[in-house]
Amino acid sequence: MLDNPPRAKSMVMTLFGDVITPHGGQVWLGSLIELLTPFGISDRLVRTSVFRLAEEGWLEAKRAGRRSQYALKASAARRFERAYQRVYTPTYRAWDGKWTLLFATSGAITADQRAALRKELLWEGFGTLSPSVFGHPSADAETVKEILDRVGADGNVVVCHAVEADMPAARPLSDLVGECWGLESIVASYEHFIDCFDSVPELLGSGHVLKPEHAFVVRTLLIHEFRRVQLHDPQLPLELLPENWPGKTAHELCHRIYEVTHAQAEQFITETLRREDEEAPEAAPYFYQRFGGLGDLAQ
Repeated sequence: MLDNPPRAKSMVMTLFGDVITPHGGQVWLGSLIELLTPFGISDRLVRTSVFRLAEEGWLEAKRAGRRSQYALKASAARRFERAYQRVYTPTYRAWDGKWTLLFATSGAITADQRAALRKELLWEGFGTLSPSVFGHPSADAETVKEILDRVGADGNVVVCHAVEADMPAARPLSDLVGECWGLESIVASYEHFIDCFDSVPELLGSGHVLKPEHAFVVRTLLIHEFRRVQLHDPQLPLELLPENWPGKTAHELCHRIYEVTHAQAEQFITETLRREDEEAPEAAPYFYQRFGGLGDLAQ
């Protein structure tokens, strides 16, 4: 991980998801710069990053004299929330055997709409079964509807649920997993995450006390690295994944470290935010439901 330092724009996104959203959802630029200083990110890089994220439709700015305050744009908030929900919530649930299939035939939507639809569906973990057919074994219906609305294809794409026919001569749908989802690279990313953080619980459990700022750095790098892997994980049911799937181990490891760093990190976050805004709120109650419920543990 140290050989591949985090990029400024990506770190801003990590902070908005893990820190800023539960603390009221908005942050003064000066506080954001201060939060990113421990990672060696300069104020110039922070300013450039938030400007680009605003241009890309993720953030919006409010001016108060010479000061700027940033928040997620309403249009991006739902997608952002869904992406981070995957980080903090176990997604390996029992599968009912159904597949969600989308048929985007050439006569129904334009080439630009199909390209936009493909990009959105791949982001949500769908596989490309053919140039105009996309599938996922545990897709969220509301998410599919939002995507179709966003690309202007609502009412023009066929969406259906399918189950395998019980025919001995038929090829099982599960065979498509190896063809349509590049799981090898995801396995490697999870294993790299585990290698980076596997020794941390033992260090923290051996009486090693972290200062609030150091706890914040550990927690932020933890979520940053885990989020990057999660972005590429299609969230397939365990029944369709290789044996000893490392994603489950990585999620459990992330939970253990977050559990023992969150309280000290919150102390640093609140103190930093209140240096510029004395009314900056503490973390909202839902923050403590992450990973199924955070205890009151501090180091």
